[in-house]
Formats: sequence, structure tokens, C-alpha cells
Amino acid sequence: MTSTLPPTAVNIRPIHLRDLDDVVRLASEESGTDESSNLMDLGHQLQQIRGWYGVLKCVSWFPNPLRNFFSAYVAEQENRLRGMIQVSPFNRTRSTWRVDRVLVDSTLREDQILPSEVGSQLLRHCFQSIWEARTWLLEVNVNDKSTLALYRQNGFQTLAHMTYWSIAPEILQILAEREPDLPNLLPVSNADACLLYQLDTQSMPSFVRQVYDRHIADFKTGFLLAVGGGLARWLRKAEVARAYVFEPQRKAAIGYFELQLCRDGSQPHVAHLTVHPAYTWLYPELLTQMARLTRDLPPQSLQLTSADYQPEREEFLEQMGATRTEHTLMMSRSVWHKVRESKFSLEALQLAEVLQGLQPTRKPVPGRFSFAENGPPDCDNSDNNPSVRSTDPSEDKGRS
Repeated sequence: MTSTLPPTAVNIRPIHLRDLDDVVRLASEESGTDESSNLMDLGHQLQQIRGWYGVLKCVSWFPNPLRNFFSAYVAEQENRLRGMIQVSPFNRTRSTWRVDRVLVDSTLREDQILPSEVGSQLLRHCFQSIWEARTWLLEVNVNDKSTLALYRQNGFQTLAHMTYWSIAPEILQILAEREPDLPNLLPVSNADACLLYQLDTQSMPSFVRQVYDRHIADFKTGFLLAVGGGLARWLRKAEVARAYVFEPQRKAAIGYFELQLCRDGSQPHVAHLTVHPAYTWLYPELLTQMARLTRDLPPQSLQLTSADYQPEREEFLEQMGATRTEHTLMMSRSVWHKVRESKFSLEALQLAEVLQGLQPTRKPVPGRFSFAENGPPDCDNSDNNPSVRSTDPSEDKGRS
């Protein structure tokens, strides 16, 4: 009779410097099995983190905007790395967090532990350890069936369908030939955070807005974030251009774009576009403005994102000849942390000894009203009230 040994427990802990090589191995295996996943550049990112790991570790010890620049946990079993999860705060109040990626060792055998169980333990560890997160957000490719099943198994529900577009350099050259009609195009500063917050609120449905939970502070750039972003752009050889369209009659922002330009042509340009639903005519004008900003750089494609609640944007991108490159699902779930209850005993406080000086020294004087144990209150001046009679017959004879 053969007996099966129980599987060794999986230990979840923060990532260390010695784990980076194993994480690169997991990323290479994941990218080899799923070509549509965005994991090809993870090795390059980890190599940069390796050089700055000591600085990032020291920064994470005290509260600052950069303390979660690289927040990751690993699953270890039998002194071997079995999985990794990377998370980051999505908004400034840190009420919504984002699952950036989940990697699981594909060589796990079913007699040890299932790969889905490792991913579930990593997710549950983040849900339980990060108490400030009330909502979790992530994106997963629609063709990644195993990862999609993992997220659904752990309570994530579909929030929106996202489509990634690529605009060819030839189309950008044609757009850049004409002058855009944007008379009130203004540069972005921290003073415009309120306008951008209102535009962001009006451009998305209420259920998406509730999950994002953005505030005015999310559209401001602090000193440390500006320094960290500038250093990251210098390492990637990129620059950022931002502007918004101001409507003087409504005194509101009706369009906004942020364009990340690659100076050496090694990577495509990336654009983030926000347009008020009542001003969809801004799409060709804003794309023309972004195309003109790419004229002096090496020819490269432009990547843009659209959601299923933005049909006008998708229709315009199809008409101009943009190519769909990826379809993803944006998913979310809420987390409710139970408050730990402690038994409160009044006997342990010994109130009788503490309040001994407040005890009455003599019997209290009765008031006008006295309450019976099992009946209505009796009135003291029963002689003046004819409705109140005594039950003693001797008293009735005296009155007669």
C-alpha cells in the first residue's frame, strides 16, 4: 500500500535581489508559451532594477511617492522560486491597486501543487497584506485562457474591453501635413489639475469611475515623481509632451493628450488620449497635433488605446487605417477587510472599586412618580384625580 506525502507548503515573501535571475527565467518561459503577452521587455526592466535595487530598497522603508516603484512578492517551495506577482498603487490615495503581472513556474507537477494554486496564493497574499487597497484592478489578454481563469477564480469581474491600436508611420506623415484646428491648446501644469479631473470624470461611465477612484491630487505631479519620471525617461531615451484643449465658454477642458516620444526609434510612441463625449470632433485634430510632434524623430508607429465605451474613437481609428494589435479585458474586484474584534469585559475593569466614592450614602428620596414593577405608573395625588381610586374599603367608608 503506497502513501502519498503531502505537498510542501508554499512560502510567500517579498522579493530579494537573489530572486531576479529566477524571475527572468519565469518571464522567458511565460513569453515563450504566450507570444501575445507583454513580457518580452521584463528582463530588460529587471536588469535596470538590479543596478538600482539598493536605492529602491532604502526608499521603500519610509513613506514617499516612490516606495512602491517595484513592489513584488515571490512564492518559494523547497528553496525554489515557483511564482512572482508584481503590484502597484493605481491612484494617489492608494485605495485602488493594480496587479501588473503574475508569473508561475510552468514545470510544476500536479503531485506537488497546481500552478493555479500558486497564483491564487500570491493573489490572496496581496489581498490580505495590503490593507489600504479596497479595489484591485488588472488587464489580461483575451487569448490568455489560463491567466483569465485564474483571475475569475479569485473573484475578478470584467469591467471593460480594451483595444490597442497601432498607427503606421506613413499614416502619421499624412496627418502631419495639415494644420490642426486647436485655437485653445494649452500646456499642462499642476494648476490645471482640477480641469483635468473634471474631464476624466465626464469621459468614463460611473462604474469605471468608481473603481478608478481618482481625485484632483492624481493629476498633479510632485517633486519626487517628477524626478523619478525624468530619470526613467532619460534611461529609456524618451520625452513626454502634454497639452489640453480649453473651452472658454464652459471654462472646462474638453480634450487632453499625453505623448511619450522615443528619440532613438527603438520603441513605438505611446499616446494617452482623453476626449469629452460631447466633443468627439477633437479626435482628428488631436491626432494631427501628435503626428506633427513626431516629424523630427525617427519614423516609428504610434500606439493608442480605446475602450468599449468609446465607440466614436474606435470608428475613427478604423477609418484612418489603424491596426488592432491586442484585445484585453480590464477586470476588477473589491476587498473587504474584517476588523478584528476583541472581547471587552467590564469585570476586568473593576468598576465597583473605581466608582466606590460615587455610591449613595443614604436611601434616595422618592419623586412625584413611582413606577410599579408590572404595571403603569401611579400618581401620588390620587385625591385630586377622580379617576384614581384606592382599593382599601376602609378608606372608602371614611370618605363616605
